[in-house]
Amino acid sequence: MRNHTPVTEFLLMGIPHTKGLENVLFSIFLGLYLLTLLGNLLILLAILTSPTLHTPMYFFLGNLAVFDIFFPSANSPKLMLCLIGHSPTISYEGCASQLFFYHFLGCTECFLYTVMAYDRFAAICHPLRYTLIMNHRVCTVLILGTWMGSCLHASILTFLVFKLPYCDSNKVENFFCDIPVMLPLACADTTLAQSVSFTNVGVVALMCFLLILTSYTRIVISILKISSSEGRCRAFSTCSAHLTSILFFYVPVVLIYLRSASTPWLDTVVQVLNNLVTPSLNPLIYTLRNKDVKLALRKALIPERHICRE
Repeated sequence: MRNHTPVTEFLLMGIPHTKGLENVLFSIFLGLYLLTLLGNLLILLAILTSPTLHTPMYFFLGNLAVFDIFFPSANSPKLMLCLIGHSPTISYEGCASQLFFYHFLGCTECFLYTVMAYDRFAAICHPLRYTLIMNHRVCTVLILGTWMGSCLHASILTFLVFKLPYCDSNKVENFFCDIPVMLPLACADTTLAQSVSFTNVGVVALMCFLLILTSYTRIVISILKISSSEGRCRAFSTCSAHLTSILFFYVPVVLIYLRSASTPWLDTVVQVLNNLVTPSLNPLIYTLRNKDVKLALRKALIPERHICRE
């Protein structure tokens, strides 16, 4: 038997092969982070202040904006602090918190995209019954189920990863604590944690993807039955933003969690894109082609002045 020293803190190794680029990366990441916060806060402002946007579609979009505010805030501030010279160490509890919130928010996004696909299915395939299908109670239950299911998912993964003993090595080959970089540091058998995490992440992502695929298959069939080309274009435009966001979500999941072999440098780059770039793009994706959101923002930021003449 060999003596082991229990690990009480971890050392985040950051982004590999970027020595000497810390100031440049800090400026880029800070700009993306501030852009993410500003863009999603503006979407929330537009939805909250405009009565015309108090519909199920924009209710779910508002939840996505909340997600895009919290998701990069879970890990990015620590990364930026390390880039400007702060200590790269993180406590055991802080590491567990990073892993929990990353998977909690990531699973929330997965469920939320599925709910949004169902909402588009109900709106396009059953327009006359849409208000009955997606009533206030149904929307509330779907959102509560999304957040509660994500919490359960993240709790299981965090428990399995951090019930393992960690000793000797504490170097996390990434800029935050995640399953692929934590399990190699454990000084015990990680087969159960690896199997459950792969199955858990894979099953959740696959089930959501199949539901989204089913919804959009029905949507495309319904759109093709529309006689006017203008009506088809309008229907497709309401779905294009959602499909673009889904693409940005699923590519990182496949590259990081559903591959047999892990490449630390590629995983880190993909995680940076997933943590900082994608949340900053979502506000642009959902507002550039959405006249209702742009009009609501204009009214919220530049209120009309009513001049009363005597």
